[in-house]
Amino acid sequence: MNKQMLFYIMGGSTVAFLAIAVIYFILSKKMQSSDYRQIKKLQEGTKEKKFSSEILFQKLYITYLKIPFIRRYVLKIRRRLEIIEIDDEYKTRNDTAKILTRALGILLPIIVVTIIVAKNNHLLMFILLLFELFMIDTFIDGSVDKIDNNILREQLDFFSEIRHAYHEYNMVEEAIYQVSQDDEKQISSQGEKIYEILISDDPEMELEKYYDIAPNAFLKEFAGISYLTKEFGDRKVDGASLYLKNINNITQEMQLEILKRDKLNYVFQSLSVISVVPVLFLEPLKAWAVSNFSFTADWYNGKAGMIVQILILLITFVSYVLVRKLKDNGSTQIDTSTENPWQEKLYKKKPVKKVVDLFIPKEGTKEYRKVTTLLKDSASKQKLHWLYMNRLAIAIVSFFASIILFTQLHVIAINYVYTEPTTEYDLIGSLSENDKKKADELTEQDNIILDQFRGKTKTTKDQIEKAVRKQKYYEEAKDEEITKAVDRIYEKLQIINSEFLQWFEILLAFVFMILGYMAPIGLLYFQVKMRQLEMEDEVMQFQTIILMLMRIERVNVEIILEWLERYSNIFRAPITKCVNNYESGAWESLEAMKDEVTYLPLIRIIESLQAAVEKIPIRDAFDELDSERDYYQEKRKESNERLIKRKGMIGKVIGFAPMVSLFVGYLIVPLVFIGLTSMNSSFSSMSALE
Repeated sequence: MNKQMLFYIMGGSTVAFLAIAVIYFILSKKMQSSDYRQIKKLQEGTKEKKFSSEILFQKLYITYLKIPFIRRYVLKIRRRLEIIEIDDEYKTRNDTAKILTRALGILLPIIVVTIIVAKNNHLLMFILLLFELFMIDTFIDGSVDKIDNNILREQLDFFSEIRHAYHEYNMVEEAIYQVSQDDEKQISSQGEKIYEILISDDPEMELEKYYDIAPNAFLKEFAGISYLTKEFGDRKVDGASLYLKNINNITQEMQLEILKRDKLNYVFQSLSVISVVPVLFLEPLKAWAVSNFSFTADWYNGKAGMIVQILILLITFVSYVLVRKLKDNGSTQIDTSTENPWQEKLYKKKPVKKVVDLFIPKEGTKEYRKVTTLLKDSASKQKLHWLYMNRLAIAIVSFFASIILFTQLHVIAINYVYTEPTTEYDLIGSLSENDKKKADELTEQDNIILDQFRGKTKTTKDQIEKAVRKQKYYEEAKDEEITKAVDRIYEKLQIINSEFLQWFEILLAFVFMILGYMAPIGLLYFQVKMRQLEMEDEVMQFQTIILMLMRIERVNVEIILEWLERYSNIFRAPITKCVNNYESGAWESLEAMKDEVTYLPLIRIIESLQAAVEKIPIRDAFDELDSERDYYQEKRKESNERLIKRKGMIGKVIGFAPMVSLFVGYLIVPLVFIGLTSMNSSFSSMSALE
């Protein structure tokens, strides 16, 4: 029975083996077929590697969204990127995670260095860590601007290909469609969007929607010109296509803008870092000065040193903010602050709203007109109640921060008295190990007496002398030594008992509160001044827009004004007012705008528009723009050079202010002043001995 069972098992195994061999042979033959190889090749092309960076960034994006603090930056980045990368959620997430990962990769080592450098100064460490949070905004904005600049460069090739495609198809929408088929370029998605607008049932409405989300003004111009050409047709001007001439005008504008941005980036590429780096050297510089010039320890470790540190930090913060505002390279800044910021959330609460409304000026008042005009002139996206929420928040924080700071300064002064080795310092050098041990021991003995009389402001030297004579340390001391100890302890006690919050410090806190309340307004004024530098550049852009529109059939003054409003920044308010009042009287509305404007080149454009309304055709009113095109181009280049030069000069003054403050205010002045004071004291002592 056992032998028969064994025989069956062996036979079954042999049959199974042969069956597997036959199946393997058949499958191997099939797998060699061309169809299977093709399918396998296609499958391999769609598979990702196990450690793909794209998959990693997709996972990181989801992880970042789950972290409360980092989530804010994720949403901020993607709001800007999703405009640039239209309808490409995968790429938007990938680039968002990539930018944030790089930012964290730079920020985290800086945080570690800050903790190591400022570990003995908790106040400085806290301020530095808080300040470094602002640095991540700079890196994020720079990274997104880099993507925006890349799109601008891709547009040059895009428009060049549009020219060739238009020659071939002689249809605007078909040319745009053919050029937009290159999926490797980011600009292709914008081209596809413009194509969809042109073939839609209501292209005019879709175009207005696109104007709100276009990455830059040049794509707006291209979309608008393409729509007008499709609607009204193309025509020959001097033997060339008007549509292609307009594309050439936009291309020249882009070339000037790219050169301007590149030069601004070159001038400002290191100023942001230069304005921040000095704060990292506060503690190392202090340690070096104290170790080499011991007479400075009293200054650096006391209130004076801390006050100068705080001043340098404030100068650094202000310089950093102003450099960021000054650098603005003209790239499109998508407004990410209008969805539901913390100002809006707080303002919706009734108690907060009642308080804030007390500070907001009433409509129709002079103050209301002044503030609203300031917001418009500075191109700020803030609402009026957001501005006052910011002002009140900064004022409250400034007041309490000042109180905490003054309290901390008193604590520092008291701690210095309790911890500083009690001895006479040499002019140069530090204490030896034995001398430091004796000085620390003397400090401990003084602290025993100080603890007995701390807070007792009416303590006399006689009371201190009685307490000193009771100490074992002074049992064998001479009267001269005891007198010297009493004077020293009495002097220390006076310092300790005087270190409390004074009335004038509370008054200073109110002063800082007022300064904090005015800071947002001051920043808006700074933005207005910087925008005034770019008035000439904007008016020259207006001239280019008019040059593109004036030869298109059915274009009138109202359409030109609408285009100028769409691309205006500095002069948006008067142009918007003119557009709104145009139907009630074209010439009168233009005259009212001319009264509001003080910039002469824009006044000349308004006068030409007035002539085009009543007397002559648009092309005749602006014929000098076409005939003197080369002159205006050269003038535009020279204007950009002057703008960059002025911004660079102002930026260097602001950017190097913290560095100068560090070396002059925190090193040179203390060394010179304290050194001269110590020498004067030494000479006085020598004179007394003689």
